Amino acid sequence: MTRFDAKIAKIRAGNYKRTDFIIADAKDGDMGPSIPSCGPRLEKDCSYTRYRTRTEFLDQIKAVITQDIVDIMLTSASNLELLTESGAYAGSNVKPAIRANDATDIWVGRGATYASQPSRPYRTASLSVNRRHTDLGLYSITFNNDLDADYNSLLAFLDFVEDAHDNGFNYFLEVFNPNVDTGILPDLQPHFVNDCICRALAGLTRAQRPQFLKIPFNGPKALEELTSYDPSLIVGVLGGGAGTARDTFELIHQAEKYGARVALFGRKINLAEDPLAMVKFMRAVADGDLRPEEAVKAYHGALQAGGQTPMRTLSDDTVITEKVLMN
Repeated sequence: MTRFDAKIAKIRAGNYKRTDFIIADAKDGDMGPSIPSCGPRLEKDCSYTRYRTRTEFLDQIKAVITQDIVDIMLTSASNLELLTESGAYAGSNVKPAIRANDATDIWVGRGATYASQPSRPYRTASLSVNRRHTDLGLYSITFNNDLDADYNSLLAFLDFVEDAHDNGFNYFLEVFNPNVDTGILPDLQPHFVNDCICRALAGLTRAQRPQFLKIPFNGPKALEELTSYDPSLIVGVLGGGAGTARDTFELIHQAEKYGARVALFGRKINLAEDPLAMVKFMRAVADGDLRPEEAVKAYHGALQAGGQTPMRTLSDDTVITEKVLMN
């Protein structure tokens, strides 16, 4: 049993404590932006001339696994295969997971325009093959208030649910905000997303439902609405853009405060000057040991101790820049 398995069981049983908050590192970007998703290979002065290679990216993943703070490591199926073969998970408490589909709204490689159209379902990873390495995967869906697009996305989701059930495969469900203009007023859009989530899951039995959700943080009101509507539904938030260090810690703090029990951060970890230090202080904020502004100071202290030049001054990195967090 991994640490994730133990935590999710406690949360589901109604025995949640702040130390049970689940943190996942989302390093599955090679199925979307691909090469740039590996992040820049930073020098000590924060300069860079290229992106990390796949080998360097895998080394970064191994370092986070070895640190043993995150509860889930999400990667592509191909990278999980290499990580498993290298022994990265041998004796580890970190739960491996794969991105189980790659719909068109994450096809955002350099110069690509696919994401300017309503999301279409697509799946590369085979559940029966990947069951050898893990029993957990992420399935992603995007609702756009477009009847044909949403209908096809839901048909593909149902096919995945049946495939997962047949293969003894668990999943968590990622629901993005619409990737095109929906004609829905901005204040109403988070509630449109909430309604789409609950409607999509209403026809599924307990055995078919996701382990938890991964959704954008659309503010306290929308998050509280979803978490209070169905206490059996465990809600997690995705990280979005890299932002400032304060944005990262503030999102963890507010998400937990308003009912989320999972945070799945990709760029907020991968693009940090020191990903391991970022994870360390994310955990401290989730546990309630540090306030977000205290975590920013501690993070900058760690950068200084490691001889790493920060991307921003301490004062700039303490500023909240993501509008949804300004409440």
